[in-house]
Amino acid sequence: MNLGIKPNRWIFGLLICCTLASSLTRAQNQAATEEPPFRGLPVRNDLATLSIERRVEDLLKQMTLEEKVGQLVQYSIGTPTGPGTGRSGYEEMIAGGQVGSLFNLENATAANRYQHIAMERSRLHIPLLFGLDVIHGYRTIFPVPLAMASTWDPPVVERAAHLAAEEATAAGVRWTFSPMVDIARDARWGRMIEGAGEDPFLGSEMARAYVRGYQGRRLDAPDSMASCAKHYVGYGAAEGGRDYNTAEISEHTLREFYLPPFYAALDEDGASVMSSFNALNGVPATANPFTLKQILRKEWQFQGLVTSDWTAVVELMAHGIANDGATAATKAFTAGVDMDMESNLYHTYLADMVKSGKVTEAQLDEGVRHVLRVKIALGLFEHPYTDETRKRTGPLDKENLELARIAAERSFVLLKNGNGKTIPPVLPLKKGQIVALIGPLADDAQNMLGSWAGRGQRDDVLTLKTALTEAIGAAKVKYAQGGQIRNSTDKEIADAVAAAKKANVAILALGEDAAQMSAEAGSRAHLDLPGRQEELLEKVVATGTPVVLVLFSGRPLTLSWAFERVSAALAAWFPGVQAGPALYRVLYGEAAPSGRLVVSWPRTVGQLPLYYNALSTGRPAGNTDLSHPPQNGIEKYVSRYVDELNSPQFPFGYGLSYTTFEYATPEVSATRISAKALNEYLRKRSPDQKRDVIVSVKVTNTGKNSADETVQLYVGLTGMSVAEPVKALKAFQRVALAPGDTKKVTFELEPEAFAIWGQRNEWGVEPGKATIWVSSNSSGQGGVSLEIGE
Repeated sequence: MNLGIKPNRWIFGLLICCTLASSLTRAQNQAATEEPPFRGLPVRNDLATLSIERRVEDLLKQMTLEEKVGQLVQYSIGTPTGPGTGRSGYEEMIAGGQVGSLFNLENATAANRYQHIAMERSRLHIPLLFGLDVIHGYRTIFPVPLAMASTWDPPVVERAAHLAAEEATAAGVRWTFSPMVDIARDARWGRMIEGAGEDPFLGSEMARAYVRGYQGRRLDAPDSMASCAKHYVGYGAAEGGRDYNTAEISEHTLREFYLPPFYAALDEDGASVMSSFNALNGVPATANPFTLKQILRKEWQFQGLVTSDWTAVVELMAHGIANDGATAATKAFTAGVDMDMESNLYHTYLADMVKSGKVTEAQLDEGVRHVLRVKIALGLFEHPYTDETRKRTGPLDKENLELARIAAERSFVLLKNGNGKTIPPVLPLKKGQIVALIGPLADDAQNMLGSWAGRGQRDDVLTLKTALTEAIGAAKVKYAQGGQIRNSTDKEIADAVAAAKKANVAILALGEDAAQMSAEAGSRAHLDLPGRQEELLEKVVATGTPVVLVLFSGRPLTLSWAFERVSAALAAWFPGVQAGPALYRVLYGEAAPSGRLVVSWPRTVGQLPLYYNALSTGRPAGNTDLSHPPQNGIEKYVSRYVDELNSPQFPFGYGLSYTTFEYATPEVSATRISAKALNEYLRKRSPDQKRDVIVSVKVTNTGKNSADETVQLYVGLTGMSVAEPVKALKAFQRVALAPGDTKKVTFELEPEAFAIWGQRNEWGVEPGKATIWVSSNSSGQGGVSLEIGE
């Protein structure tokens, strides 16, 4: 199908259909952005191309009120009949044009059965859109998204997302509710597992990679599925780290930190957005016209689909802004939510709201346009059915497993390997050693899949126990489970201790339950090891056998005692189907650990929320010694704790390797740049614009092993109209270095690297001073400075 779009961009065509019915809306949106403050640029995302828009308008003219409402209704097929509808079932609703989307179907056969009803029995033959939570794989399960982000490797993320799309579309899924691009600064929030961490720049790069992977070169390709950036917006800032809780975020902070990954996903042609559960500054996000209309539609001019989260529309009553379902439906729809996921309120009340005038027909038509555009762009009208010969039920492909293993290896973060003083490095392990493999997660296939594991199967998983036994032989592995995640018996712990005493090294596989203790509704007030795992760890350490701690979790854990005493520690997250082979290869040095943290790792829960890109405050701790309680006024009256360090256990961007790297002093191409010139570049947004600032640094592998290093560039801005973070990530590169090798790493900084949201929430570059650091993590020192003139 020719959509009249450039081959590598399915929604980048220019809007030339100014005479069509939607042109008035577009003109109003454009006018709304022409205000004194520069609000940034529209996303490079436009579904309203001439060919699509003509078809949308033709359909709208033929649709009845009820059929229009039907396009805005979404149900889970897991419920046999429409919940609360009193109707006989989905088949009759679909035949009557009363359903626009279904999700949670099991296979292509089921999808085709319902699609045949829509295409053959409904009056206008509008196809259904089938969705599913394809979060980190469909059948081939990759590491959880927090781990995928820890690779700092967007090409690997893109390849994994594309494989997920290939597998999911073969089962009839053409819409995934991914990527989650929420910024997460609080490790108590369990849903941190589903995102890319605390940084907006890294989060934006990951968002783009997921969208490119899911949607491919053309959205109407049979192996392409529409992406959905979620949860819009501020969900990750839930107070107390408690899921679904309210968020209070200033407009400045919202624009500078929480919105950029959403913008990036849509700028990469993302097809849809999901509104979030939380209230934002007192207004539930599912009924927030400022974020949904002003920013998303007017400023960004997004033309795609906005869906609610599961029952989020009916939850407006629990939020307290609606006393009945009709009001909840009206507030959500008029605020900008096009599709009602599972609440049944649009189905029940929206037509009556239009008849009463509380919702105008023009508003209804605009919501339907957003849905139809995505369906047309997906090619569903021409190819509504899934080719069932694409179904795969057998073993996973070797090539897919290799990609899953590579992703897992690159996601592992080496947190400790000796301490340079009393504890020698223990990794990589030697094959001749006797290994005590201990812990409830050493042979737990289900937890290796992580949360939201699509249609992953535990039988596809190779655990650490399986891989280790196959690699070094059962005789060299002394396995003791040591109990369950939440509970252990005295005998189980005693057996583990006995195994450790017989071994040269002990590998302890400890951590959380992926489904119950992380992900959605998995908030935790305590971030230590659950059950008796801490006791198990302490008793194994007491044997004197060197301990390698392998942590499986969807968040940082507060384990100061362990990090001080174990020989080595590895953050393994939940690594997916190739957990065992990937862990074996990294632990034994066949692959070097190269993952880097995307969230600051706290020493204690009391430090949360914790993030590296914080403001200085008027009384920064600076060089104050915080290792003891304050002993005088100079030590006390600064921004600090009296009973803990300010610094994290491990900083953002941190990760060790089996070698060492040395950085030379960065070189910067300019000592002075012009704010005016950079602002001109920002407005032009030309891909061939001149880069005024080029930063280069020489990085040397000073160790004995080949490894990848993630070179990170941070910028700090001072003298602006608002206080800016002490430093913020603006670029990064992964480089491979053999022992003794030196490579010159060069960054051509975009104008955005120096742009901020100013005091009036104007986006642009302001005169002041910029400091640039190039280092291995966010705690690097010794930056170079340049002046930003008028």
